[in-house]
Amino acid sequence: MNNISANVKTVQQRIQAAQKKFSKRAQTTTLLAVSKKQSVENIKAAVAAGLHAFGENYVQEALPKIDVLPHLEWHFIGAIQSKKCTAIAEHFSWVHALSSAGIAQRLNKARPIDAAPLNVCIQVNLDNSHNKAGIAPNEVLALAQLVMTLPKLCLRGLMTLPEPSTIFEDQRKPFRQLAHLLLDLQRAGLPVDTLSMGMSQDYEAAIAEGSTLLRIGTAIFGER
Repeated sequence: MNNISANVKTVQQRIQAAQKKFSKRAQTTTLLAVSKKQSVENIKAAVAAGLHAFGENYVQEALPKIDVLPHLEWHFIGAIQSKKCTAIAEHFSWVHALSSAGIAQRLNKARPIDAAPLNVCIQVNLDNSHNKAGIAPNEVLALAQLVMTLPKLCLRGLMTLPEPSTIFEDQRKPFRQLAHLLLDLQRAGLPVDTLSMGMSQDYEAAIAEGSTLLRIGTAIFGER
């Protein structure tokens, strides 16, 4: 428990240092704790350390946690299966890996009428890897425009999961590309504001390129 509290403090200090170094101090950056494979007790420890937003990759693992801690802000950050759309739409506030019109329409249909619109980010496959989910950069605008027509979805921005690198400047390149894509959407008149990018091994590079939402697991909870 104490380690989680100390880890959260360390991550927050490094975020602040990176924001200062790269002149991002006025930028709001949300720290999303990736809690897959973590116990409710560990999540409660992170809450006690000041966190309120948590990301889960698997619906069946997440639902019992959400039942116990419904007041937290829950983000679904994994691949979205068609058969899981109803559960995702009913129990989460955010979705980070939207990559098809069909899934968007299913989420919109399944979102409860009395719930606020589901916040969504489009996942972009920047390196066109066949092993990754996400759409190509040149497909982003069309999907974004479709999402804007769905009343129970709220398009917030873009997400990416780049190839890992230990070289800081190489880490920055895909994040810079995603930031440019977000700017293209804004220039097209879409009210987007979110860059979901940066994980435990590269979040400082993501901050350098304007990340507004960091998905941090290992640096908070330790190795799974």
